[in-house]
Amino acid sequence: MTAAEIVEVLERDGPLTGAELIDRTQQDPLLLWRACRTSAEIRYELVGRRYLRLDRTIEGWARLSPSIRREFLTYTVLGHRGQEGAISARAGQLARQGDLISRAKSYLARDTMASVLAELGMDGSLASQVTFIIAGDVTYRMAHAVPRPESSTGQLVRGSDLDIIVVADDDFPAEALRELDSAIYRKKHVLLVSPRHHEEIDYVVKRIAQVREQLRFDTFQHCVAAKILHEGEMLCGSREVFEVIKALVDESGVPAKLGELERQAAAARAAAEDYLLADLAGPLAARHANHFYSRDEHDEIY
Repeated sequence: MTAAEIVEVLERDGPLTGAELIDRTQQDPLLLWRACRTSAEIRYELVGRRYLRLDRTIEGWARLSPSIRREFLTYTVLGHRGQEGAISARAGQLARQGDLISRAKSYLARDTMASVLAELGMDGSLASQVTFIIAGDVTYRMAHAVPRPESSTGQLVRGSDLDIIVVADDDFPAEALRELDSAIYRKKHVLLVSPRHHEEIDYVVKRIAQVREQLRFDTFQHCVAAKILHEGEMLCGSREVFEVIKALVDESGVPAKLGELERQAAAARAAAEDYLLADLAGPLAARHANHFYSRDEHDEIY
């Protein structure tokens, strides 16, 4: 499909998101992205921001999220020359929608975790020893509701998952911690299969001692866990435990280390885009293709 034909579609139906444009043209996402980025007649605006994600498939582990493909499909508004005002208006609408989805998912996560505490009767001293943290797309106000299959069951869920980290202090009773884990697992199943929700909870339960170990930032798993603790926002539970965790993160030097990784990821992303925009024959180099076709927008939270 030529750039002129794409412009005709945008003139008739635009502004469109990348996903909507693919739906109308039935073109390969990479070829369509390249055509839109190299045409002087096509205008586009990005919604949201790019942020660091750690990915085993990337050299140095650092890439920017959303991937180039996901950014094009979900967070790019396209039009032709002369539609700039309409493009900005549609981009603003998508940004507000992302904010609303993020807030709704955060409220659902908070209410779900609060119901776990109530169900177990963990009030008073026990509630003061554990905090619930949310991380991921929600914290960047970039959660989406595009249906996708849940990894273990194939059950379709509504977009971004709920990354929840539960941290208890080191004196929290072991049996109570096991009960807490089991109760969250039950809620995970309910939210997954409920027609009202079809939401995926990805969670981990740990103690502060494990947080201290992970903040050493010396393995892939530790780096992912430290990054999530850095970006995480409190849902419910103990404010005191939450603030202890944030203080440990700051004292560990993790924020500076993540800043350096983000700079590396931005340089790698720019190089990948330059490479992919060139009309090259043959298979894509893996080090660049991984920035376009990421394995998934999901990472373990450890």
